[in-house]
Amino acid sequence: MKHVDLSTYNNDFYRPGNRLKVIVWYFFNVLFFINPLNPSSYIKVLLLRSFGAKIGKGVTIKPGVNIKYPWKLKIGDHVWIGEKVWIDNLADVIIMDNVCVSQGAMLLCGNHNYKKTSFDLIVGSITLETGSWVGAKAVVCPNVTVAEHSIIAVNSVLNRSSEKFGIYQGNPALKIRVRFIN
Repeated sequence: MKHVDLSTYNNDFYRPGNRLKVIVWYFFNVLFFINPLNPSSYIKVLLLRSFGAKIGKGVTIKPGVNIKYPWKLKIGDHVWIGEKVWIDNLADVIIMDNVCVSQGAMLLCGNHNYKKTSFDLIVGSITLETGSWVGAKAVVCPNVTVAEHSIIAVNSVLNRSSEKFGIYQGNPALKIRVRFIN
């Protein structure tokens, strides 16, 4: 039986962007996003746009948010991103209109191939469709779409795409009921 050998790990194939841009963004991210002393959504939106993010109107970004690569981020109108959300967008993340991403939630576009001894990096995009809600401390995994108006409950892990108006809970998240909006 073979064993994992991290000395053979190599993700040279992965190029998220210009090296200087990545380094400059790292410092802006630490100073203005992760740092809870900047409560201004307006400043955060301007910074994200200046680094290539596509962002609509009425977007609220709370303190402590961590965004890996803004040039791989698209946010629609009237989106709320809660405190300490981690958008680990090694691939594209699309957040459509009227989406809520609650406190401490994680959008994780990366994983590792546990079947290879070299533990290779795997990346996949995430889409949060219109009206969806990712609950506090919930996790959305790579290659997943949170469908229109579906909910991922607190502390749940969604590793497969959801259905429209579904409410998902658990690890792995399973559909527990249908969402009705009055």
